[in-house]
Amino acid sequence: MGNSQLSDKVRDLVEYSHNHKLINVATVWEMAIKQSQNKLILEKTAADYIEEKIRLDDFELLPISLDHIRVLSSLPFYHKDPFDRIL
Repeated sequence: MGNSQLSDKVRDLVEYSHNHKLINVATVWEMAIKQSQNKLILEKTAADYIEEKIRLDDFELLPISLDHIRVLSSLPFYHKDPFDRIL
């Protein structure tokens, strides 16, 4: 969406068509929560927004698998927020 907090380097990586771009399903979940709290303003629902990004900008949705949960249970507690931990 052109956020100025995104560095030029990261923006270039995302916009380079040959890079494999993943978005974690936990990110979409958190976006939907923030949207319902009016902390994230989008012209459509978070799910529709991400669906469009997947279709138009070659993003791939990364699901949360049981293997991720297995690793998660062994991580140190740098983050107590469940979304930060899974991301």
